Amino acid sequence: MPEAFLPAPVLLAGALLCAFVGLAWLALAMEPHWQQARNTAAPPRGTVRLLRALGATALAASLLLCLAADHPTMAALVWFMALAVAAIGVALLLAWRPRWVGCLAGRRGRHSAASASSAQRPSV
Repeated sequence: MPEAFLPAPVLLAGALLCAFVGLAWLALAMEPHWQQARNTAAPPRGTVRLLRALGATALAASLLLCLAADHPTMAALVWFMALAVAAIGVALLLAWRPRWVGCLAGRRGRHSAASASSAQRPSV
């Protein structure tokens, strides 16, 4: 196997991070998790598509990093374990601090949050 440009532990840490972020983006693409994390109504369709595309890309990057760190049979096993750990981490973070997951959506959806909060305020 050719030498990687980074040590295997760094590649595997990157794979775990990509898996976590990818699964968090896929969770935010779902309406209940978006509402929980962003405290707004359903995300716009464009945001949902973007989050799904980013999530799939991050999961693919996670697999590629695992493949760069190890031979294919071991990389597949490590990738599935990384997905399991990342899924548990995202689920626990959504239960404990959902706003932290909402930060991964960036600035998208902030305008709807501002308009929703101003619509709820009574006029004086």
